[in-house]
Amino acid sequence: MTDVLVPRRLAAPEPGWTVAADVVVVGSGIAGLTCALRLRERVDRVLLVTKTVLSAGSTQWAQGGIAAALDPEDTPQEHLDDTLVAGVGLCDVEAVRALVTEGPDRVRELVALGAEFDRDAGGEIKLTREGGHHRDRIAHAGGDATGAEISRALIAALQRVLDDPGIEVVEHALVVDVLTAGDGSACGVTLHVIGEGQVDGVGAAHARAVVLATGGLGQIYTSTTNPPVATGDGMAAALRAGARVTDLEFVQFHPTVLFLGEGSTGQQPLISEAVRGEGAFLVDDRGERFMVGRHELADLAPRDVVARGILDVMGERGLDHVWLDARHLGARFLEERFPSIVARCRELGFDPATELLPVAPAQHYASGGVETDLRGRTSVDGLYACGEVSCTGVHGANRLASNSLLEGLVFAHRIADDVTSRLAAGELPERRAVEPTDEPARLLDSSQRIGLQRTMTRGCGPLRSADSTARALVELEALAALPTGAAEPGPRTWETTNLLHLGQALATLARRREETRGGHVRTDFPERDDDRWLVHQGLVRSAEGSLVVGERPVSEPMGGAW
Repeated sequence: MTDVLVPRRLAAPEPGWTVAADVVVVGSGIAGLTCALRLRERVDRVLLVTKTVLSAGSTQWAQGGIAAALDPEDTPQEHLDDTLVAGVGLCDVEAVRALVTEGPDRVRELVALGAEFDRDAGGEIKLTREGGHHRDRIAHAGGDATGAEISRALIAALQRVLDDPGIEVVEHALVVDVLTAGDGSACGVTLHVIGEGQVDGVGAAHARAVVLATGGLGQIYTSTTNPPVATGDGMAAALRAGARVTDLEFVQFHPTVLFLGEGSTGQQPLISEAVRGEGAFLVDDRGERFMVGRHELADLAPRDVVARGILDVMGERGLDHVWLDARHLGARFLEERFPSIVARCRELGFDPATELLPVAPAQHYASGGVETDLRGRTSVDGLYACGEVSCTGVHGANRLASNSLLEGLVFAHRIADDVTSRLAAGELPERRAVEPTDEPARLLDSSQRIGLQRTMTRGCGPLRSADSTARALVELEALAALPTGAAEPGPRTWETTNLLHLGQALATLARRREETRGGHVRTDFPERDDDRWLVHQGLVRSAEGSLVVGERPVSEPMGGAW
């Protein structure tokens, strides 16, 4: 097996148009919208670009809610403790502390902005519980449509200021690559815009700072809860630009995704953890509850524990799924509390009020990503990352339920504050982009995407081994070596090539980590090994294009030198 090589850039037409701003924010989920809105109040010009339309990102799909210590009897310390347990020893404690202490105020600011959370008879925000939490601290909206409501409120706030010349929004804009100056710092991005007139096709957006808020890489697997836009574009662009990517092997597989049959691919219907939070439970083919006795929280154990319990039962009993029993909750309660889930299930021929729901784990969330410090800075000066594209150290080896929306919110504020102060101090000057001299990437045609996804699912899915990850690397290398042929530059081809580069990075780290921890399950190393593996693994692209692996003890803060 040869070294994994990742080129500096994707093959693309030369930019046919340019635009300039102080800051370019890429992505319109909770992280990107929050950051852009906060920056718009403080800097002269912000450009917000998004891959399709403002509302199409992963935020709108968040069913369960947003976690914060809003109950007077709850505390940030208790929220911190639950997060550290879920992260299985790999959380950055200071990052978690920032999350849980600043989180409640950030949620209250969302309310002031117009987000309408579900409330009790006394007018207080209703709080419920999800896996891994020892208290009711999940705020939700529309029963099971929290992400959609937060997205609506943030987009409405953005629409109210769109006549401000200090902010511009460009939709249908796919980030191709990060532009860098002679010193390696970020100074903008290249974009492909599906539009009309001057801003159409590939162009260059020049800026003093770039904020990536582009979401995750869910489409790297055959089955995922992620929307089709989650092809890891920002993560791959950062990797090619020389930014460090960390903990990428820790992929969270949500335990309860509606099982639609062995051949079903793409975005799958998620049955929120909140359903179990309200009393639903898992059973095997004999109708027996199997999470009782496996963990003190039983069906509400952290996601990695529940997913592993399901996989164990499936293996022991020869099943391709298990069942979720919510029948005892009753039709009226289910329809009021989970209207979207119930409607989707019934649309697909399942009624949670009268029958068991077939469920199995599917890819859900990337706990790793572009490594940042507490201010959202990556290892490339001028380049920031926020939300699922980033690795702040908050999640460790496994994300605690409903911490993702909060992370996007809290760290978007931190990034906006840091960018503002650095611009004022003259620390982010205008820089001229340098043209890369090396050859652009071989592009992988989009017709190869399903093969890539199958390779990743077999080799680096919820169960992995030295053999499976090695096979994945060989198969990915073969894909990388395919003749370009009909692989013309364009959005589908760029997305598929991004998934290839990230697949190679993920498989490299997954093969090296010889233990089972959190979302990383190694069948050949079934135990957690703190003596050897209480470390973060990261990858950075060398000047020659090879991926160089480094390690940092968990005791050292994220964002520092290796």
